[in-house]
Amino acid sequence: MLLTEKTTRKNKLISLFSASLLSVSLLSAGMASAHQPSQLERAISSDVRSDKNKARDVYRHPEATLDFFGFKSTMTVVEITPGGGWYTEILAPALKGTGKLYGAHYPDTGEDNYYSNSRKNLVKKLASDAIFSEVVLTDFTPRQQSELAPKGTADLVLTFRNLHNWKDAGVEQVFKDAFNALKLGGVLGVVEHRLPEGADAEKARGYVSETKTIKQAKAAGFKLVASSELNANPKDLAQYQVWTLPPSLALGEKDKEKYLAIGESDRMTLKFVKPAHK
Repeated sequence: MLLTEKTTRKNKLISLFSASLLSVSLLSAGMASAHQPSQLERAISSDVRSDKNKARDVYRHPEATLDFFGFKSTMTVVEITPGGGWYTEILAPALKGTGKLYGAHYPDTGEDNYYSNSRKNLVKKLASDAIFSEVVLTDFTPRQQSELAPKGTADLVLTFRNLHNWKDAGVEQVFKDAFNALKLGGVLGVVEHRLPEGADAEKARGYVSETKTIKQAKAAGFKLVASSELNANPKDLAQYQVWTLPPSLALGEKDKEKYLAIGESDRMTLKFVKPAHK
């Protein structure tokens, strides 16, 4: 009788141990499944992106920035002036097959100038890999009314470090253009070099007032819903032109280590919404 009781107790312990192992195994499998990389995460780690561009993630925080703006791979997104395509390398694969990406860029007027050459270079880049095959280019002309995307079709309009190029009239116009392109409830995401309050704007060329930017967006009809410090850099005191800092390092070898130690510029990150109701 004693032997039978011991055997029964042993069998119960074995059964409990087996059940525990099974539970742990199922939990591990579930956790592994839950941590499958998203389309955005795969795009950020993709070989389409150069090592040089990936090295800047520490300053530009693409995943956190796009998450902050509410990015989803099913959205219709507009990137204003993609330039060399740093963010396009992320957005194009993150949206391919599930969403839509418009690149609103300077038109090629056939002239030998920065704007036309920039468009030519972008077209060449987009033709270099099938991952960019679904990107649609539209024409954006600074300080002129432009159709960034068909009216009322965009979920998200993005501008990264552009406002300083357009000056006040240009910023006011592009915010109007973004407002027209967005659906009701759509988001305008702005990342820009931030001018410290009271700083010398002439000495700190390339930096933009956050207060003024918010006023300009509100004047176009937007509502500020959130701001983030995820692209902030407290080491940057804006006592020089923004191009003095990396990646430009406009002064060359002069004080290079000093500016490398500061890193890229301090940036405002602002999320505006086109109100769903007036």
